[in-house]
Amino acid sequence: MKQFHLILTVALISLMACAQQTESTIKALDPETLNYTTELVVGDINIPWGMAFLPDGSMLITEKAGELIHFKNGQEQLIAGVPDIYVRGQGGFMGIKLHPNYETNGWIYFSYASAEGEGDGGNTAIMRAKINNNTLVEKEVLYKAEPNTKKGQHFGSRIEFDNDGYLYFSIGERGERDINPQDLTLDCGKIYRLHDDGRIPEDNPFVNTPKAKKATYSYGHRNPQGLIKHPETGDIWEHEHGPQGGDEINIVQKGKNFGWPVISYGINYSGTSFTDITEKEGMEQPVFYWVPSIAPSGMAFATSNKYPDWKGNILVGSLKFEYLERLVLKNGKVVKREKLFEKIGRVRDVVQAPDGYIYIAVEGKGIFKIVPKN
Repeated sequence: MKQFHLILTVALISLMACAQQTESTIKALDPETLNYTTELVVGDINIPWGMAFLPDGSMLITEKAGELIHFKNGQEQLIAGVPDIYVRGQGGFMGIKLHPNYETNGWIYFSYASAEGEGDGGNTAIMRAKINNNTLVEKEVLYKAEPNTKKGQHFGSRIEFDNDGYLYFSIGERGERDINPQDLTLDCGKIYRLHDDGRIPEDNPFVNTPKAKKATYSYGHRNPQGLIKHPETGDIWEHEHGPQGGDEINIVQKGKNFGWPVISYGINYSGTSFTDITEKEGMEQPVFYWVPSIAPSGMAFATSNKYPDWKGNILVGSLKFEYLERLVLKNGKVVKREKLFEKIGRVRDVVQAPDGYIYIAVEGKGIFKIVPKN
């Protein structure tokens, strides 16, 4: 009987593993009907990393090389007073997000690579500031990852607020796969949570853990470049780059370990394996993972009436395959994938604006607006 139970347990585990594996076998297909097209709104931007929309309908755009662009009434205006940006590899001027109460307090939040602090090189920082006379003022650095490093990879970094006004941001593991993401005493490879003024929330999961980075909310992440609030549940969803295969979508959870690099659905870029397991007790499984990798960047939930056939779907930019991917969800699981606007270019960011239109930032081209076909 014990042997029977053992065989049954092994069989169930195998079935569960197979069920998880089937998610990566959902192929990205061309849409049967695509009722939308794109129109270029802001042209000639080398790497538009992030977008945020002001109440008057104008747009703020971060250019990775270190510029903040205000696009209004068809004109581009550079905002002065941008912090010193450490531009190296994947690092530069990155995420941008308005405070939920921007109309009353004027706060804008940025993520960027900074050389401030200990050591040579740079690391990811979070700043808030206001705009006055086309200049950033009242600048406050809320967080700076330590130490600096000259490595050029995995800075993160996106910014989001939850329904309670907490500030979340992502920092990649900075190329230190076997050091940072599983060590709570070290920055990087984490999702962080702060109050909007940079204070550490008293109920953060590791505030009482000796030597832990108190701002850490979840850990075991590789390089998250998508962070968005679910419009119905209020949960914070993120996606992150895997290695060769194994890009993931996760729902961020307090104190949880998302496994990198102990578990992964990917392999080394050389084709060799760095882990033999895809699951382990105490480590979270992704909602969805991509094999092969699409190199995801930017993430939005489509809720607008302007796209009735996309409602409730996730839109993700693909840097590798140069398209926008639509993920259809059913009961919290991805059941269908579509490739939208193939060969448009490396899609860096996706945002649904307050006017209901979806905008995509494309490297080397600029900002496109998705509009219904005539």
